[in-house]
Amino acid sequence: MSDELVLAISGNDIFSGGGLHADLATFTTNKQNGFVAITCLTAMTENGFEVIPIDSKVFKQQLDSLKDVPFSAIKIGLLPNVEIAELTLDFVKKCPEIPIVLDPVLVCKETHDVEVSQLRDELVKFFPYVTVITPNLPEVELLIDKKIHTIDDMKLAASCLKELGAKTVVVKGGNRLDGNKALDVLYNGKEYKIFEKPVLDKNNTGAGCTFASSIASELVKGFSETEAVANAKVFVFESIKQSNEYGVVQYAK
Repeated sequence: MSDELVLAISGNDIFSGGGLHADLATFTTNKQNGFVAITCLTAMTENGFEVIPIDSKVFKQQLDSLKDVPFSAIKIGLLPNVEIAELTLDFVKKCPEIPIVLDPVLVCKETHDVEVSQLRDELVKFFPYVTVITPNLPEVELLIDKKIHTIDDMKLAASCLKELGAKTVVVKGGNRLDGNKALDVLYNGKEYKIFEKPVLDKNNTGAGCTFASSIASELVKGFSETEAVANAKVFVFESIKQSNEYGVVQYAK
C-alpha cells in the first residue's frame, strides 16, 4: 500500500454495491490507503430502501478524528441532510491544497421539497472549494431547475454549474439520452469533452460512486482533470463488466 491517503465522506450501502464500499474498493485497487467518514446508514424495510443519517454530533466526531491526517484527496458522496453537508463543507474548506471530488446526491429529493431546496443551496456552496463535481442528470435538473433532453442540454447545464462556481463539471448522462451509450459531458470553462461507452446489460449499482472515487484516485496520481475523468470512465466500464447481483466489482489493474 502506498502513502497516498484518500478520504471518502460517504454513506453505507447495506448491499455493498455503492457508497463507501465502492469508494474504499476503488482506492484499494489503485493501491491507495482509503479512509471513510460515514454520513448515513441504509436498510431495506417494509417501506423500501431507507436512508438513516448519522447523528450530526457523531459525524463531527468522525471528522475531528481525521483532521490531522495528511490526505492526498477527498471524495464526497451522499450527504443526507443540511447539517451533515455543513459539517463536511467546514472540513473541506481546511483542505485547499488537495483534489476534492464532489458527487452530489440529493437523497431527500423524494421526501420533502423544502429540505431539497435547502440541501441544493448547501451543495452549491461547495463548488468553489472542490476540484471536480460529478452530478447525474436528476441532480443536475434539481440544481439548475431545467429538464435535460439532449447533449446540448447537458453542455448548457455544465456551463450553468460552472457559473455557480464549479471548477470542472462532469454531467453524468448515463443511458438516459441514448439507450445504447453511457454519455458524460465535461466542461472546465474552456472546452467541452464528451465521454461515451457502450451500455452493458449488467448491474451498474455503485457505478456513480466508483466513477467519482476513481477520479479522485487519478488526480492523486497527478493526472489532469480531463485525463482523470477519461481514466475513470474506463475503470467504471471494466467494473460494470464484472458486476454481480449487488453491484459493480472493481477489477484488478
